[in-house]
Amino acid sequence: MTTGNGTDAVNVAASTVGDVAAAPAAAPQVAAGHERGREKDDGERLRRWRMVLGADSAESTGCTLTGRDAAMDGALTALYESGGRSGGRGGNGRAAGLGASAPSVARWLGDIRTYFPTSVVQVMQRDAIERIGLSALLLEPEMLEAVEADVHLVGTLLSLNKAMPETTKETARAVVRKVVEKLEAQLSSRTRATLTGALDRSAKVNRPRHHDIDWDRTIRANLKNYLTLPGEDGAGTIVPERLIGYGRAAQSVKKDVILCIDQSGSMAASVVYASVFGAVLASMRTLQTRLIVFDTAVVDLTDQLDDPVDVLFGTQLGGGTDINRALAYCQSRITRPADTVVVLISDLYEGGIRNEMLKRVAAMKASGVQFVTLLALSDEGAPSYDRDHAAALSALGAPAFACTPDLFPDVMAAAIEKRPLPIPDEETHQ
Repeated sequence: MTTGNGTDAVNVAASTVGDVAAAPAAAPQVAAGHERGREKDDGERLRRWRMVLGADSAESTGCTLTGRDAAMDGALTALYESGGRSGGRGGNGRAAGLGASAPSVARWLGDIRTYFPTSVVQVMQRDAIERIGLSALLLEPEMLEAVEADVHLVGTLLSLNKAMPETTKETARAVVRKVVEKLEAQLSSRTRATLTGALDRSAKVNRPRHHDIDWDRTIRANLKNYLTLPGEDGAGTIVPERLIGYGRAAQSVKKDVILCIDQSGSMAASVVYASVFGAVLASMRTLQTRLIVFDTAVVDLTDQLDDPVDVLFGTQLGGGTDINRALAYCQSRITRPADTVVVLISDLYEGGIRNEMLKRVAAMKASGVQFVTLLALSDEGAPSYDRDHAAALSALGAPAFACTPDLFPDVMAAAIEKRPLPIPDEETHQ
């Protein structure tokens, strides 16, 4: 039986008012003061249950909300009472309080930003897009200015790009730019530092400076030159005829990176993150970065990498998928296989020729290309994906797994250094 605001509303309300189970237990009735404390605790527990379960629980909980609590409950009611979905508030089938009215939705967006933390606001906005058709209202500039921008909202705006009137596009670009700049600030420093170190370590030299010597490799390479010292009971020394170390990456291009991104609708968050990372990688002079997006067609957005907002508005979320065609294009752009990393970001639902796709991956790997397959590049983990294709890629030495934005620099560093990839766990890949 569904009660209150439904599952989504329970999660939102619980995250706002706190965990009901965490409410303090009543103290033993040993004094009048303790009794009053127990009554206060019980009242707080009932208040929390009332917030989670909704207005239909008012009689059973005996709790009446006032002030800020009543306003928060009203915002939850407006969204989660049965509107576009059955099993809403108490299952009574009443319509949601927002309807499709732009003014009421705008007021509601303002209310939830007042009463709820940003993380909860973003969840409620996503639910509103699904329940009340908020995506259609986002075509109005005034509505866009009222929303709390995040990666998922950017994905929604990109899916509406072709239907968006000119009067809305500038506002939409401003919203997208705000999110992109925030992501760049969070991700760029660590990405550059991690990859710069990987590029330095990948440039092995045999006459390194003292502070660049790789002592483990040097010792292993010179074990044959071990000399026993006289009178030292077997003690000896190694004569390092050959020093092995890390070269410092020069400013010339050391590695080529090709990001090949599936722009089907389910990959929206991945497209956003990949565009930001693409811009960061393109800013590194020791990398030559190419950005390819595809559905059934292939679009090269490399010349727009200096502005990830332009990249994002150059995508077309939705449509079919032809991974084979996209990889054929990537393959045609590889000039230095041994120094190339190809990153395919896709749920692997192939609408093209499956066997040809796998042959291309095998050919690239055989030529020396480091091939990385990411089922998603987002914080949500692996979406629905084609497990047969993932298993086939794994058999070729290209395991497919979901990757968070925080992990992506480490994945790229491992690929650059030709080390095993830091795959998160066995449940997210084949």
